[in-house]
Formats: sequence, structure tokens, C-alpha cells
Amino acid sequence: MSDDGQWQLHGSAPELYERYLVPAITALWANDLLQRAAPQPGERVLDLACGTGIVGRLAAARMGAGWIVGMDLNTGMLAVARAHSANGACAVQWLEGSALALPFRAESFDLVLCQLGLQFFSDQPLALKEMRRVLAPAGRVALSVFTAIEHTPAANALADALDRNVGAGASQTKRSEHGMSDQRELAELVSNAGFRNLTIETVTQIIRFPSAEEYVRLQLSATPMAALLEGMDGPRQQEKLAAITRDLITSLQLASDTDELTFPQEAYVLVATR
Repeated sequence: MSDDGQWQLHGSAPELYERYLVPAITALWANDLLQRAAPQPGERVLDLACGTGIVGRLAAARMGAGWIVGMDLNTGMLAVARAHSANGACAVQWLEGSALALPFRAESFDLVLCQLGLQFFSDQPLALKEMRRVLAPAGRVALSVFTAIEHTPAANALADALDRNVGAGASQTKRSEHGMSDQRELAELVSNAGFRNLTIETVTQIIRFPSAEEYVRLQLSATPMAALLEGMDGPRQQEKLAAITRDLITSLQLASDTDELTFPQEAYVLVATR
């Protein structure tokens, strides 16, 4: 375990998310989603719940030419997206807005992408109807959501460790990432919004972090879970983080806290047409 008290990383949570968690996790899912969605040169693409913009950036690189809009409610995430966005024939326009009231005319896009975001929308049926509204008649949607937390061992172990060491309910944010774990419910939700030709695949990515300690530190610095330790003094914060890490190591039966942490992460990936 670290003994120097330097648990907190330097930078805002969105900056840390882009620097550490995007390469380790979300870029893997973004490449998979885009391979299935197959955006074509010249298409009009909406990346909904875009975060710091990895899906939009990778789509732009694949397409070469076209129109891409990345939209999110989080101003901090969008600021990072803009800072990392490159100019070119297929530059991405970043907009702040809600998935429940998309500021676009009907049939504005050929493809709507939504990576690991649908589970967080307060009105999922409305969000899906909005996605369909802005799609052209031959348009398609491609989205992903995590499956049950039990199918991602590190996330499950972290959630349990948070409840034990921070307090009952401390894992709510982590567990909410896995809030759409019923495949039939997901299919019904998308079908009821009017989409057709649904395919849903259960996909597993292998996630790697240098150590369990690094995984815990990033989860509690580069995500909304950073709020769990706000207000604690340095020694108390370090004590909590060390206890959570020890619990994670025990739960995952790791040999030591310096070993590489490798675990499967599972998601449903859905593609459908308007």
C-alpha cells in the first residue's frame, strides 16, 4: 500500500477520467461499439452521453468525413472533450443538452451512438423515442449497457468494500452503472420505442490495471464516487482507501496489492434500425 499519503491524483475528475479510465476501459468498449455500428464516410452521427468524447473521436477517425455531434449534460466532461478534439474533415461538435429533449429536427442523423449511458437517463423510454425521432428512415442506433454487477468481479468487490468501509449505501453510484442488467427488459424497452431488427450480444472485455490499489484510487478520484471521501482529512482518507483496497484484494484472491489487476467486464451491445 502507499504510505506517503498521495492517494489523490492531480486534476479534475473529468481530466483524470480521460487520462486513466478512458484508455483502460471506455476506449475498449468504444472500439467494439463502432465496429458493430460501422459509421460510414459522410454520415451524420450523434454520440449521446458522450462524456469526454472517446466514441465521437474514434468515429471521426474511422469516417474521415461526415458530421458528428457529441452531447452530454456534464459541462466538465464536455470541456475535456473539447480540449482533446482534433480539427479535420470530420471534426466533432460538442453540445451540452439532455437526451430527453434533443435539440435537433426529425431525421437529422443516420446513426445514434450511446455508450454506457442509457442506464443513467431518468426517462429511458422518452430518451429512446427521442433517439428514434432524430434518425433518418434508414437510420440505426447502437448502444451498450453493463450487465449485472456480479458479472464484473472487480466492480462487485469494490461495491461490497464501499458498503463495508464507507457506510451502507456507499456503493449506490457504482451499482447504478449496472442498472440495466435484464436483457429481455432492454430489448422490450428498445422495441417499444419503435426500433426494429434488434440484435443484442453479450460482450466481455478484459480490463487491466497496474494494481488493485491503482484501480481503487482511480475509481475514487476520477468518477463521481470521489464525493464519498470529500470532507475527510488526509489520514482518514488514506485509511479508508487502504481498507477498501485490502477488501478488494481479499475478495478477488489476489496474491498481493502490487500484482496486476485483470478482470472481465461484461456488457450488452445492441444495434437496431429505425
